[in-house]
Amino acid sequence: MALRPILQIPDPRLRQVTDPVAEFDDALQTLIDDMFQTMYEAPGIGLAAPQIGEMKRVVVMDVSDKESEPDPITMINPELIWLSDELWTHEEGCLSIPEYYEEVERPAECKVRFLDRQGETVELAAEGLLATCIQHEIDHLDGKLFIDYLSRLKRDRVTKKFTKAAKRAAG
Repeated sequence: MALRPILQIPDPRLRQVTDPVAEFDDALQTLIDDMFQTMYEAPGIGLAAPQIGEMKRVVVMDVSDKESEPDPITMINPELIWLSDELWTHEEGCLSIPEYYEEVERPAECKVRFLDRQGETVELAAEGLLATCIQHEIDHLDGKLFIDYLSRLKRDRVTKKFTKAAKRAAG
């Protein structure tokens, strides 16, 4: 297992649509393990492969609280198959947009179909924080960020801030 650097906006890879996973090989298992280590270390509750520069449809998450046992979930080639009409607003953040949080409105419940790390098909119904996390991470696989749900003014402000910081860091 290895910690991987997490990409930050405005890195263009965060806006790319990812490729489906076709092979369940050792490289995929290593990627999943690295993603969990990187996510837990950050710390975060979800991480999508493009956030570490891997353009594959792989997501890891764990929304358990710190007092509970870890409850890791691996989703490969996830697809949302149902979204509730009822909406829920939750403060979201993103490891690719560190220390920035905003209220985002999303469907309160969802159902997702995916392959687990052994390649078995799983369907999962989720609500609340888990539903938000699933939708947030699948958005990453489609090149979408949570700031895309904000007003243009807020989105432009945070994008400019991170673009400026990236230019400073590049020298």
